[in-house]
Amino acid sequence: MSGCSVLIFASCSSETQETKEISHSLPVNVTEPVERDLAEIKSNGVLRMITSYSSGSYFLYKGIQVGFEYELLKEFTKENDLALEVIIPGPDESPYDLLNSGRGDIIAANYTITPERRQVVSFTRPYNLVDQLVIVSEELGFEPKSISELDNVPISIRRNSSYYVRLMELNEEGFPVEVNVIPEDMDTETVLFQVADGTYQATVADDNIFEAASKYMPGLVKGPLIAESDTIAWAIRKNAPDLEHNLNRFLYKHFRFDEEGVPKRSAFLNILRKRYFDSGNQIADYFNPAYQGGQYGNISPYDEMIRQVAVEYDLDWVMLTAIAAQESKFNPSSISWAGAVGIMQVLPRFSEISSDSLYIPEVNIREGAKILKSHLDHYAYMDSTNQWSFALATYNSGSGHIADARRLAIDQNDNPNEWEAVSESLLKLMQRRHYQNARYGFARGIETVRYVNEIMNRYKTYQSVLAYGQSRAQGNRSGVYGIKTFN
Repeated sequence: MSGCSVLIFASCSSETQETKEISHSLPVNVTEPVERDLAEIKSNGVLRMITSYSSGSYFLYKGIQVGFEYELLKEFTKENDLALEVIIPGPDESPYDLLNSGRGDIIAANYTITPERRQVVSFTRPYNLVDQLVIVSEELGFEPKSISELDNVPISIRRNSSYYVRLMELNEEGFPVEVNVIPEDMDTETVLFQVADGTYQATVADDNIFEAASKYMPGLVKGPLIAESDTIAWAIRKNAPDLEHNLNRFLYKHFRFDEEGVPKRSAFLNILRKRYFDSGNQIADYFNPAYQGGQYGNISPYDEMIRQVAVEYDLDWVMLTAIAAQESKFNPSSISWAGAVGIMQVLPRFSEISSDSLYIPEVNIREGAKILKSHLDHYAYMDSTNQWSFALATYNSGSGHIADARRLAIDQNDNPNEWEAVSESLLKLMQRRHYQNARYGFARGIETVRYVNEIMNRYKTYQSVLAYGQSRAQGNRSGVYGIKTFN
């Protein structure tokens, strides 16, 4: 990267005034991206997705992680044998900084490709096309058919959005557009809420966001089209060519243009579009403010029960919830291939509780918590991160295989109290030359390692969602509504 960083273009005489203005319009502090391409990502097995908590990108539905962006990127990680970690930017965090600092690897949040963003990040090939629409409040009393009908109607948008750029172009073309610049932390769905309730008279939104939002926001009126076929893509670091190549190869299977320029989508992508943008009554219900009013701070249908059990056993309730999600997706009738049952997937042969009783959610959660607590106590001499990692691994595969893996770590001069070393040994216990000498034989090590990684990642995501829910609840009490999203 040259000496002219994106924050100090004003000192570089070779840059145009337009570039200076563009460079300063994005919230960017980290100007040198870390060296972390696909090889580094695969070395720790986790792709970190920077996204928004929104009806189109990512959210929790009855404790399960869902969302258009999440499911599409999850398919990529499955094909590349990676776990997917979700990172939701805090109120004062820039997604660009999270990306370029290495805290995240990809921004998947309905981003339009724009010249100003290209100065900070690279983009994959597009996976969607959207139109920009003016959306007005029902309280205006009419449905505008053209931008000319909106003379003296302020259109409220963020300065760093692609919508602002388009409205400035319309101004230059002679259209009487009045722009009301609003705070940068007010995302599109937040503004749509305030248009719906009459706080603002008008805004701009992508057609897919509007179609999804209109299902749970009465009071919105579709106005004129102001831009067609904006390309939506994922943002990645500029110095990650291998990641970009593999993402592009994946996206090409699901979205491309034919010889006449008509977009062609895979069956999988069409299913996702239908689920999150075209129909989605369940999603509309979930995001309805009347429904959400009592949902702040909730993750799953069993939050209160899990909290109570966690207090009894001195456990972290969020971690206990993450385990339940991994084990059964909160299905009390779930039965595994190995015969484990219920929300926490307890094996009846290792429990003093009757098999029938283990299908009762509270009984099952309490029994699972008791087992987990015994594992944590067994590793009590370790630091917190290793203690949890070993306890989770033991919960998943049993103490015998973990003991074998620790002995193998010692044989190879590794620390048996460090999960990173023991997880490598677990993978080796899938190889005959290692498991033939192990006390408990072959271990499905890759499943246990992935189990631990996914629960630890889900735990961090749940913490972010809870923190976001608290801030959103405070915002709603002060008259601000919406779900964090970036356009």
